[in-house]
Order: sequence, then structure tokens, then C-alpha cells
Amino acid sequence: MRAQFVLSEIGVGLRRNLTMTIAVIVSVALSLALFGGALLGLKQVSVMKGYWYDKVNVAVYLCSKGDAESDPNCTEGAVTKAQMATLKADLEKLEPVEQVIHEDKDEAWKHYQEQYGNSPLAQSLQPDQMQESFRVKLDDPEKFKVITSAVADRPGVQSVQDQRETVDKLFELLNGMNIGALALMGLMLIVALMLIVNTVRVSAFSRRRETGIMRLVGASSFYIQLPFIMEAAFAGALGALLAAGLLIAGRVFMIDHGLELADKMPLVNFIGMDEVFAVLPFVIVIGLLMPALAAFFALRKYLKV
Repeated sequence: MRAQFVLSEIGVGLRRNLTMTIAVIVSVALSLALFGGALLGLKQVSVMKGYWYDKVNVAVYLCSKGDAESDPNCTEGAVTKAQMATLKADLEKLEPVEQVIHEDKDEAWKHYQEQYGNSPLAQSLQPDQMQESFRVKLDDPEKFKVITSAVADRPGVQSVQDQRETVDKLFELLNGMNIGALALMGLMLIVALMLIVNTVRVSAFSRRRETGIMRLVGASSFYIQLPFIMEAAFAGALGALLAAGLLIAGRVFMIDHGLELADKMPLVNFIGMDEVFAVLPFVIVIGLLMPALAAFFALRKYLKV
């Protein structure tokens, strides 16, 4: 009988405040979708770091004939074969070095054409204008400074570049976008909480006579609060389920179908559905607890009848 009464009160409350309940559901859904999206964004950045850090190299660029007049590091002219042989041997002796690959001008031109072949500059370049280099693969990309300190001032070396620095700029951009999403999520959560509190207060005010009678006949505070709390939790649960659907649909639309980013960007290692499903429990739990707690604290003053 008590359960039937509580359920009937929940139905009455939802019908009386239908528009506000819909607003709560939409606000909770959007804020939790942003929350889940931010978590997935952080996971995506982590996956991309692990993927690219394993592939990036340290590039040791060698002096060419054209650098002698324009670059202070190449005042002695183009690198000699003896300098290249010595440099390669010394690089291979360094502890963090896994592999050293010499890239001549023809190979550099070929790689440049593969990456930037559609640009006007790529069409005007010739192989003899490219720069020779050593591509150094490290066991630990964090030890890039070992290579720099060992060969940066050597004869024939024009510059040393850690390719990870270029990749890190992309990761910084992605992290900035995640921070922006988290900030927007926080704003949406505040809006959702305000809507939940107002909805509960309106519902409690509209049923203040029933609440007073229940108090007079000896009903406990929890029993009086329960319908209101469950109303808020029900709206939050619907919002959480809607947010979960948005996250799944976003993953499918953006990567698998629709935009098909996985096919258009084969060099990016995208997160899978397993990562999405791992985030959904957090979204649903927060969607249930946040409105219920907000309703609990908002109702305390209305029980003093």
C-alpha cells in the first residue's frame, strides 16, 4: 500500500510539473553528455599519445651546401661522409637509442611528396633541395635531451628536432578543448541543479496541504520526502539514459558511420565502443544521485510544517 501511494504521488508530481520535468531531463542529458564527452576526449588524447609517442623520432638534420652561408651551425659547409659515419656510430652507442636510420635527399623528397604533395611548394621542390638527416628511434621518447646534448654542436649537424614537440601541440589543443567542454559541463550542471531545486520546490508547494496532513498523522520525514526525491531521480535517470544514447550515437556517427573519421583519418587511433561503455556507468550514477541529493537538501525547509 505504501509503495502504491509513493508511486501515485510520483505520477502526480510529474504530471503537475511536466514542462519543468522535461527541462530537467534535457539539462541533465546535455550536461552529462558533455561530461561523458570530456572523459572520452581525455581517453582519446591518452590513446593518441601512446600511439604517436611510440612512432615519433628524433630528427638530426645535416648541413647541406646551401646552409653554409645562411646557417651559423653550418659554417664549415656541407656534412662529409666521414662526419656522417662518425655521427651515426656515436648515435648508436647512446643508451636510449633503439635504431638510427639515414634518410638521404631522395628519400626525404619522397616522404615530403607523400605528406604534402598537394601543396604548391611540394610541386616546386627537387630532390637536391632536400636535407639529409638521421632518424633516431628511442626506447624512451622522454630522453630526447640526451640526443640533443650529444650531437647538437657536432660538425655537420644543422639542428636536432624532437618530432614529439609537434605532436604535443596537437595534444595541447585537444586538452584545451576538453577543458572547455568540462567548463561548459559545469555550467550546464549548475543550470540543471537550479531547475531540479525549483521543480522540487514548486512540487512541494503545490502539495503542501498533503504534506501537512502527513506530518500531523505521524508520517516520517523520509516517507514524506521519498516521492519528491524519486521524482527528481526519475527525471535524472531519463536524462542520464538520453546522455548515454547521445554518447553512443556520437561515437557511431563521427567515427564508424556518418563522418567516417576512422576511414578519413587512418593515422589516428580512435577509441572504441569499449571505452564508451566504460564511461556510461559514471554518467548514469551521476544522473541518479545528483537530482536525488539536490531534492533532499531542497526539501528540508518544507518539512517543517
